[in-house]
Amino acid sequence: MATKEKNIWILLIFILSGLVVGGLLGELAAKVDWLWWLSYSQSFGLDNPIVLDLSVVKITFALMFKISISSIIGMVLAIFIYKKI
Repeated sequence: MATKEKNIWILLIFILSGLVVGGLLGELAAKVDWLWWLSYSQSFGLDNPIVLDLSVVKITFALMFKISISSIIGMVLAIFIYKKI
């Protein structure tokens, strides 16, 4: 049972690393004329952060996702590599 949980965590790490590396490559591809489409992205989340002011402590909640074509490709490649391992 413990190995199955470890596999799920490893899969999540692979997916997140694929998203991050894909996003970085997408930003680099934006500067190349014929690879501009890899940097096409959509952002969603909270535009204005939620602020909780308790007089003593002020907590700000914000969450924004920016998913690009290259991030999706990176995530798919990460899942493919994970399945091959």
